[in-house]
Amino acid sequence: MPESEYNQKIGYLGPKGTFTKMAVDALFQGGDFTSYETIPACLDAVEAGEIDTGVVPMENAIEGSVHLTIDYMTHHVDVPIVAEMTVPIKQHLLVRKDFDPETEEITQVYSHSHAIAQCHQYLHKQYPDAELRYTSSTGRAAEVVADSDEPIAAIGNHLAAEENGLVILKHDIHDYDNNHTRFAVVQKHPKTMKIREHIPAKHKTTVMVTLPKDYAGALHQVLAAFAWRKMNLSKIESRPMKTGLGNYFFLIDIDQAYDQVLFPGVEAELEALGCSLKLLGTYPSYELNVPVPNMQTTK
Repeated sequence: MPESEYNQKIGYLGPKGTFTKMAVDALFQGGDFTSYETIPACLDAVEAGEIDTGVVPMENAIEGSVHLTIDYMTHHVDVPIVAEMTVPIKQHLLVRKDFDPETEEITQVYSHSHAIAQCHQYLHKQYPDAELRYTSSTGRAAEVVADSDEPIAAIGNHLAAEENGLVILKHDIHDYDNNHTRFAVVQKHPKTMKIREHIPAKHKTTVMVTLPKDYAGALHQVLAAFAWRKMNLSKIESRPMKTGLGNYFFLIDIDQAYDQVLFPGVEAELEALGCSLKLLGTYPSYELNVPVPNMQTTK
C-alpha cells in the first residue's frame, strides 16, 4: 500500500469526544488526525489543501439535515463527497465525577443544538428550569463541564465522558431510539483512503438540481427523469438559493453509483428542461453497528 495512504491528513468536527470522531475512528485505519472547532473551519481546511480529507455531520434521523454542512458545501466550497458513515447516536447526560445528584441541582445543560433538540422531551420533563446553552459540538460541551465548578451538565456520548473525565448521570436520554447520524467524508482532490475492510458498504450518488424558474409541475418533471429509469431516490430536499424568496435548489440522493448511461441521460433530459445538475459525489455508504462500551455512572 502506498505510503501516502498511511500519512493522509484527516480533519473532523471536534474536539475530542464528538460523534464525528467516533465516525472517524470507525471508518479509518490510520492517518494524521486534526480536530476543528466548527464545520466551516473543517471544510475550509479541505478546500485550502491543509488536510486531505474532512469528516462532518450531514444528517440526523431525528433532527434532519445539518443545514450548515449542506449550505457551506453548496455555496462556499467545492469538496465532493467521497464516502459517508452512518453512526448510531446515543445521547447521555454527563456530569463531573464529584457531582452529587442528591444534594445538587443541574442549572445549565450544554451541548450542540442538534443534540439538545434530540433530547427535548427528556429535558422538558426532568430539567424544565435548567438553562440550555449551545456549543459548537458535543465534545466542546463536555470540555465546558469538565472545566467548571458549577452544577452543570453536558449532553454527549460515552467517548466525550471518557476523554474529559466525566461520568454518565443518565444513559440514553434521546427522545427516539432509532437515532442515527450520517457523516460526509469529503476531499478536494481524490485520494485513496485506508478504510477498515470489515465494514459493509453500498453506493450512493448525491446531486444538486437547480430549476430555471418556479412553475407548475417543475419538480414532477425533474423526478420523472429519474423515475422512468427506475432510479431509486432515497432523499429529496429543497434548500434556498440565497438569491431571493422562492428560489430553491434540490438536493437528491440516488441509491446507486454514478454510471455513464443513466446519469448522463438524466442530465441531458434536465438540461432540455432548462435545469442544471451538479454532481456532489458518488461514494460508498458505510454503517457502524457495534455495541457501545459501558461507562462509569454516578451512584
